[in-house]
Amino acid sequence: MAPSSSSSEELMLVNREPTGVAFVTINRPKQLNSLTRTMMVDLARAFKSLDADDSVRVIVLTGSGRAFCSGVDLTAAEEVFKGEVKDVETDLVAQMERCRKPIIGAIGGFAVTAGFEIALACDMLVAVKGTKFIDTHARFGIFPSWGLSQKLSRVIGPNKAREVSLTAMPLTAEQAERLGFVNHVVEGSELLKKAREVAEAIIKNNQDLVLRYKSVINDGLKLDLGHALALEKERAHNYYDGMTKEQFKKMQEFIAGRSSKKPSPKL
Repeated sequence: MAPSSSSSEELMLVNREPTGVAFVTINRPKQLNSLTRTMMVDLARAFKSLDADDSVRVIVLTGSGRAFCSGVDLTAAEEVFKGEVKDVETDLVAQMERCRKPIIGAIGGFAVTAGFEIALACDMLVAVKGTKFIDTHARFGIFPSWGLSQKLSRVIGPNKAREVSLTAMPLTAEQAERLGFVNHVVEGSELLKKAREVAEAIIKNNQDLVLRYKSVINDGLKLDLGHALALEKERAHNYYDGMTKEQFKKMQEFIAGRSSKKPSPKL
């Protein structure tokens, strides 16, 4: 592995691997990875930096210890909540949403409130069996500002989302997988292995198309189906119009080479 870089007394770790996978770890385990204002800013800057790094193909976000992230450190609530939504450059979720690279959340233990929102900002999730996603906004009088009130209902349906948020009852990893929020549920010892496996499957594909595909999926989710389909068509035309004859030839050669390696289908 490449050496880790750290900030805020190693409260956040970033490790870029030669394979193209970068691991970002929230590293405040004694406080269940609760977030200070400084940590949030550093994480936002880390995602912006990784997005700009051409050697990074996929990002895995995880937490050390017994929790992924237990939310904001409420001992500094005023500092966090009054400044957190105003500066996009230092807004963690905004930078995750702007990030062109696929983000895999590797979630264990608890993802509470802000931690839940960070999980929602990932492109796909791997979670340890028994992991709990908990929204405590209503319980503690905290107004959501990182998207939980809008995103969760679009993923698991409005009725279930209302129950999760208004009761503050946990959503388990197993329930979340059935509802399409979590992609894979694994044993704790398999968490990072599975996240790396998904990342490596992504890396095997055409990098330019991976970035374009993620973008059109995420941008299309903000639109109604008709406008989303029009967006896909527009970007497809732009993509093919920009290709040279040589690029088309390479595409055809690649497809032909892959096809020749496939075994004959069984009838």
